[in-house]
Amino acid sequence: MAIVINNMLSNTIFSKDLTDPFSDSAKEFKELVWQIMVEVGKPNLVDYFPFLKKIDPQGIRRRSTDYFTKILHLMSDLIDERLKEREMGNRENIDVLDALLDISPHEIDRNQIEQLCLDLFAAGTDTMSNTLEWAMAELLKNPHTFEKAQEELAQVIGRGKLIDEADVAKLPYLRCIVKETFRIHPQVPFLIPHKVEEDVDLYGYTIPKDSQVLVNVWAIGRDSSLWEDPLDFKPERFWESDIDVRGRDFELIPFGAGRRICPGLPLAIRMIQIALGSLINTFNWKLDGGIAPKDLDMEEKFGITLAKAQPLLAIPIPL
Repeated sequence: MAIVINNMLSNTIFSKDLTDPFSDSAKEFKELVWQIMVEVGKPNLVDYFPFLKKIDPQGIRRRSTDYFTKILHLMSDLIDERLKEREMGNRENIDVLDALLDISPHEIDRNQIEQLCLDLFAAGTDTMSNTLEWAMAELLKNPHTFEKAQEELAQVIGRGKLIDEADVAKLPYLRCIVKETFRIHPQVPFLIPHKVEEDVDLYGYTIPKDSQVLVNVWAIGRDSSLWEDPLDFKPERFWESDIDVRGRDFELIPFGAGRRICPGLPLAIRMIQIALGSLINTFNWKLDGGIAPKDLDMEEKFGITLAKAQPLLAIPIPL
């Protein structure tokens, strides 16, 4: 399931290699991205004792540099392959990479394209594929919720059809499912670290200038003072609620808030709703190995992103 979802999202940028879940490049890329997320998410002594920066006592910088270098080599190889295809007149697959290569080198050079593709993949595919995997896992663990989602889709657009962006506005229960997934399984449990620009007094506590601040949205989403039955997956809690994920409601801020809110928020919301709706509307699903829904392993694996410790294994059944 995780590989299939990552493949779907990768296909928005590259048409080959990384979109083949069984290719060596795809497997290596997926592993490298996860290793980066693990390293970045580790507590680093250098953050608390800056004088250790040159020493790098935990080896986090060294390993992260190695992973980033390997990914950039993958990106470079893919760009070389695409350039060869273009020289041979093969323009069957027009995608974002082609659009970037069509821009004058004076406006965006080869190095900038490689760095941009790295940002798009590392920041976008892992977070969105994890969210889709969690959403599917919760639906399979809660068959009644899955059935309600399929009923809504059948009534609005018809069974067996892929959904598009225009359909999402007519699917309120699907949107509630996505919000509930963001609440209980935020993509980045501590958001991206922030730094205080000046001394701040907050509820009687003084936060000194230059302090690093981590916002624990994972804990906020499971706070019983904010949410009734916080550990239960209940999309209905959002049915008549105005709470949204766009940074205005601080009890649900999986993308952050304010000027530092995640710039990928609009794309992420569209992609996740469309992909999830299409997955559950075009197939019935059953858990691999005859596992009962109540026995599905929902253990979490923490890095800078939140992934399932055991990948979801589900079998699609054509309608």
